[in-house]
Amino acid sequence: MGPGSRTAHGTYTTAPGTEHLAPAACPPALLRLLLPPPRAHHPTPPSTGGHGQGLVQFVLAAHEGQRNTRLFWAACRAYEDGIGPALADSLADAAVSTGLSAHEARATIASAARMTSRRP
Repeated sequence: MGPGSRTAHGTYTTAPGTEHLAPAACPPALLRLLLPPPRAHHPTPPSTGGHGQGLVQFVLAAHEGQRNTRLFWAACRAYEDGIGPALADSLADAAVSTGLSAHEARATIASAARMTSRRP
C-alpha cells in the first residue's frame, strides 16, 4: 500500500512535510521476494531444426494449468510437420521439466500422434 491507496480503514497519505521527497528505493532482498524466480534456460536439441526448437520452447514456457494443453498443441504441430517422432523425446523432457509426470507427457504425445494420423 502507498499514498493514494484506499482501504476499509481509510486512505493512505504521506507523512506531513514529506510530499516533496522521492520514494525510497526498494531493498534488493525485498525485491527478490516480490519478483517471480527467473526461469531456468533449457537447451533444445539442434537436430530437429528451427521449428522443432520453437515447439520445445513453447512447452518449456508452460505454467501450471497450461502444461498439458501446450504439450498437446506442440506435439500435434510436430506430427503434422512430420517431425513428431524425432521431437517426441525432447517434447516429453520439456513437459517433465515443467512438472508433468513422464507417463502423462508420453500419453499426451501419443494422443497427439493418434489425432493427427486421422487427418485426411
